[in-house]
Amino acid sequence: MSGRINFCEVGPFPPPVGSTFVTFALFGIDSIGDMFTDAWWKWAIVALIHAVIIVNFFAVAPLFYIWLERKVSGRIQDRLGPTRVGGKFGWLQTLADGIKLIQKEDLCPQAADGMLFRVAPYIVFVASFAAFIALPFSNGWIAQNLDIGLFFVLAVMSLEVIGIILAGYASGSKWALFGGMREAAQMVSYEIPMAICALIPIVAVGSLNLVEIGQMQSGWFLSDWLIFRNPFTFLGFFVYFTVATASVKRAPFDLAEAESELVAGFHTEYSGIRWSYFFMAEYAGMFAVSGIAVLLFLGGWYTGIAPLDNTLVSLQSAGPWGLSSYIVNLFFMVVFITKGSLLVFLQIWIRWTFPRLRIDQVMMTCLKYLLPMSCALFLGAVLWPLAMYQIKGGNEGDGRTQFFGEAIADKVTQLDSSATKSQPDTPLPAVEEEGR
Repeated sequence: MSGRINFCEVGPFPPPVGSTFVTFALFGIDSIGDMFTDAWWKWAIVALIHAVIIVNFFAVAPLFYIWLERKVSGRIQDRLGPTRVGGKFGWLQTLADGIKLIQKEDLCPQAADGMLFRVAPYIVFVASFAAFIALPFSNGWIAQNLDIGLFFVLAVMSLEVIGIILAGYASGSKWALFGGMREAAQMVSYEIPMAICALIPIVAVGSLNLVEIGQMQSGWFLSDWLIFRNPFTFLGFFVYFTVATASVKRAPFDLAEAESELVAGFHTEYSGIRWSYFFMAEYAGMFAVSGIAVLLFLGGWYTGIAPLDNTLVSLQSAGPWGLSSYIVNLFFMVVFITKGSLLVFLQIWIRWTFPRLRIDQVMMTCLKYLLPMSCALFLGAVLWPLAMYQIKGGNEGDGRTQFFGEAIADKVTQLDSSATKSQPDTPLPAVEEEGR
């Protein structure tokens, strides 16, 4: 794969699509080099528009998922859940609760560290929000397309633990401190097998770019989705989903909320709007890890029906600046959000089905079982293409086809050729002499 970093290019680039297309066309930006000239203010407006779009999704998605959790838990427990606010199904119950939280008094305990106590919810909020910057919702609909997109998303999501530790420490309560320590130990432990499981499909495609990973899975779901690529990616999906559920503090792994202490863990002393930030980050994190699972294993934004996907892709490539491309991307975005929401629904279902574990059981499950399983699956994913190469005799086709497989190798070749064409023909200036 090419080693280009999209946000560091200095020459002209192909016409963007989606929200990027709208903002670029609006402000007449032709080159990323404009960012360092008199067009810097245009880039600031472009970044602001993208941030507003992501913040709106970041804020609206938890409203729906909180309502969904109430309805799912109600059905599992043979009750109705919200039924009054917003109609028969209680659609606006979460919005009403949010308005109530805004009106509540923002309290800070006398024994708390005021500055750290107030800044902790924002650190948790920003860490979850930043993950959506490199998460593609469709082909080209992404705030920042990074060649190391997967690494960036996992890295910024791990920063949430800093806010949790600060919230527990700064509250001035030993119960909140205990909850923060438990949650920090859990999150740091489960991030290791989650990252290893996320690398399993990377071995199959050879790229960390989430957009390219999604593009490589167009076609029939049984032959092109990475979950069916080999036995190790198939098992790796289930291990990834398990550790991802634990990493976002979902039951049966929610040890931050200890029933034996009858408190809420690290956010015990929080109230009002600051308390809601923790839950906004939790539900947004649920979709973020589910979105990663969709991109890495479940075909990204494609339906898995080859004739339909191929027709839509051809319409998209025929006119990247036209209305048809926008409609196709909108359809793909709906498919992606639907897949991610189904995984969120599964996380909710698991929470209200299985009993909560003890902290020693949670840590033992990670270190004694899930971590060795993820390492074994990663090793198997690395050895699998080498074994297939030896079984086929090592003399059929090029090395890329033997290593990745014919379907993936063809898509990698197409992406490389398109990337080569998009590079500027003008060579980069030579390095000047050291004396000068």
